[in-house]
Amino acid sequence: MTRTTVFILAFSLCVSAVWAKDEKSIRELRDALVALAPDVDPGEAELLSVTAHTASRSLAREYGVWSPNFQNFLIHVGKRQRGWCGHYTRDIGERLKALKLKTLVLHWGTAFAGTVDENNGLVVTARNQPFEDGIVLDGWRRGGRLFWSAVKKDADYDLAQGAGSRRTRSTEFFRPQRPERQPEHYAITAWKEDRLYTDWLHDNEHAWQWHAYDTVVSP
Repeated sequence: MTRTTVFILAFSLCVSAVWAKDEKSIRELRDALVALAPDVDPGEAELLSVTAHTASRSLAREYGVWSPNFQNFLIHVGKRQRGWCGHYTRDIGERLKALKLKTLVLHWGTAFAGTVDENNGLVVTARNQPFEDGIVLDGWRRGGRLFWSAVKKDADYDLAQGAGSRRTRSTEFFRPQRPERQPEHYAITAWKEDRLYTDWLHDNEHAWQWHAYDTVVSP
């Protein structure tokens, strides 16, 4: 067996393992979206889940990401052009808004805005549901492997758990420091809605000229 054959087999196994993990996450996100409200369309929830997962993986390849924090460093020194959290949020958001969702609503979320710990992500709710009751989608945090969680249960951005000091270690490159025992409930989320960019997610008629996240210095 040649080295090339061995490499191809090993690569195929890795791809299969990644896809299997994504398939499980796709199903679980679909189910979590359906559980948001009785009127959520299961087909729409599945379409959103598949689109978000595949877009996040695709964007990581497009950006040339192998570690989110190292990607930030490469952008700062001019070796990469894209791959910050805002880039993922905008680019995944463009794909999701193109779905023209009827039973689910897209929001733009920001945590620790204006600080070095700033993060941006999409939040999905049912119709007429508060932002805080939604599900956050974060392509940056795991370097293209879509992270998702109920907003109120996102431990990396829960103020009661020291999210401000732990957030920059909450990636696969810098492992987070977890409490020995997870709390029975969570307190105050750091995620807040950015209404300006939520409006952009809902605007299907006008092309906005984009400024903010091409020059942002946070992830």
